[in-house]
Amino acid sequence: MTEILTDVDRMLIERACDRLVQQYCHFVDRGEAVRIADLFTEDGVWTSPDNTMTGIDEIRAGFQRRQNATHRRSRHVCTNLLIDVQDAGTATGVVYLTLYRHDDKADASVRPSEVPEIVGEYRDTFVRTDDGWRFSRREIGVDFSRGA
Repeated sequence: MTEILTDVDRMLIERACDRLVQQYCHFVDRGEAVRIADLFTEDGVWTSPDNTMTGIDEIRAGFQRRQNATHRRSRHVCTNLLIDVQDAGTATGVVYLTLYRHDDKADASVRPSEVPEIVGEYRDTFVRTDDGWRFSRREIGVDFSRGA
């Protein structure tokens, strides 16, 4: 028997997933990227056109490398978030990403940025765990890239 979700149930799930998206951005942009691993399931997958990390240990190691890159300043601007609740334990989502990034060994308070580094989207799969909602998969799709 399929569990009937109320509108309030759906809103609470959407809010929990929205919060994961926001935490991800804040962790990476504020120098705490290693904490992103805690937003994933044990068997979670993070993937981009250039890299795939599978499992929480690989994700933690990958984001530790990002955190160690203290010369990089970034801002992930995520908009147009759309969460689709599948059932009481799963949801999917898409959010547009505009990534501003600058690498500079000097300790400048403001870094130059002519254009975004990347414009694309994150495609997410969320699952409810004993510890709350987590990403089970986060995939970056790139539509525009400064490096292209």
